[in-house]
Amino acid sequence: MDIPSLRARFASISETKPISKLMECTRGPGGLKKVLSPLELTLLGIGAIIGTGIFVITGVVAANYSGPALVLSFIISGIACAFAALCYAEFAAMVPVAGSAYTYGYASLGEIWAWIIGWDLILEYSVSIAAVAVGWSGYMENILSSAGIALPAALAGPPGTDGGILNLPAILIILVITGLLVLGVKESARVNTAVVIIKISVILLFLFLAFSHINPANWSPFMPFGWGGVITGAAIVFFAYIGFDAVSTAAEEVKDPQRNVPIGIIGSLLIATVLYLAVSVVLTGIVPYYQFAGTSAPVAFALGEIGISWGSALVAVGAICGITSVLIVLMYGQTRIFFAMSRDGLLPGMFRNLHPVYRTPVRATLLVGIATSLIAGFLPLQAIAELVNIGTLAAFIIVSVGIIVLRRTRPEIDRPFRCPLVPLIPVLCIIFCSVLIIMLPLVTHLRFVLWLAIGLIMYFAYGTSHSRLHDDTAGMECWDAGSSGKP
Repeated sequence: MDIPSLRARFASISETKPISKLMECTRGPGGLKKVLSPLELTLLGIGAIIGTGIFVITGVVAANYSGPALVLSFIISGIACAFAALCYAEFAAMVPVAGSAYTYGYASLGEIWAWIIGWDLILEYSVSIAAVAVGWSGYMENILSSAGIALPAALAGPPGTDGGILNLPAILIILVITGLLVLGVKESARVNTAVVIIKISVILLFLFLAFSHINPANWSPFMPFGWGGVITGAAIVFFAYIGFDAVSTAAEEVKDPQRNVPIGIIGSLLIATVLYLAVSVVLTGIVPYYQFAGTSAPVAFALGEIGISWGSALVAVGAICGITSVLIVLMYGQTRIFFAMSRDGLLPGMFRNLHPVYRTPVRATLLVGIATSLIAGFLPLQAIAELVNIGTLAAFIIVSVGIIVLRRTRPEIDRPFRCPLVPLIPVLCIIFCSVLIIMLPLVTHLRFVLWLAIGLIMYFAYGTSHSRLHDDTAGMECWDAGSSGKP
């Protein structure tokens, strides 16, 4: 490549993609169908947020970091997410296009930042899907065991874990959801709605049964590990909130997105936060916090401690439903990010092909399903699970910066929803998320930097030469993603 061409390529990496061009991609044959209502979108968000946060993480954080101040850890993480949600809502209403934070970064900060955040989200979603699938497998094994069905050790875990060869339940649930997503987002939303209703009912029943057993003495000392423990706990329970940003990945498939996407983002986060706070208060009130050490099912454990032994089976059903809905939404979000990046030319064109009948990004969906099922089936995930938190926090920071930049550079753009108190809210989001990142272990930071370095190599090796940012055919570059299968 000659010097002028090389200079032009590197100059383009900081260019933004016009919002009009982003919107043009949604209107042709390469656009996704608008089928989701505001209720379905809100339930999609609740489905993504409420799962392992309540059924697993609460006990771990209470026992090791926050004690009865678990509620404060949830409040701190919730505030950071609320600031981020307001920024996401403004972008989603202004640019209702698949891709979430990746698309917002492209519109406000430039292609290089869009790639970084897209690569970041690939890490977040892939690790999340695999980790959640492993959790689903554990609950399913318990249910099967209670029914007298024992899986062979070789099929119950990855290599190196008690004679394991592969985690078959984790692989199977991912492949089932992959098939569901190929059939269409409307069908996936219907399944999600059903399981969300079940898991919320289980949580409300737990609160009803346990409330009368609260002993205020269990809340003392309130902060046994001090404020440091509370803040560290907040960085860990942040995992419980991951998922509301997946609502914005559905923006292109929502009816009246300018109105309904902000409702879905903010509504799902508010409902989930209220449930998290209620459960954390009741949980630490009925059982001393230190008794949760070593348990991976704190809600079931607490019910057993107060004499409601049948509650364990009840919670197992709720957990299975909760984790299933999380998987549906996380896998959905991952496929739409692949789709958006491919449509912009930063990933191979085959991932923007839509199914001729279902109008879903079938190849992107199959890639996500196969890759995450292999990760969940063959790799132990404890060492890399924290990458989920740092990836999401970094995405929130970039989105917040994008809101500030776009308010200054493009104040004339129509904003159906406006984040209040700009730049204060975005700045607070940046500060909160930065503090939570700092509280994560150093090894997590190092792994994240390594992942970004690999991503930048891929971007300069492939993305800069295939980018469609300067395609003169305007919206037509998105339209070859239809049923013809052409790249």
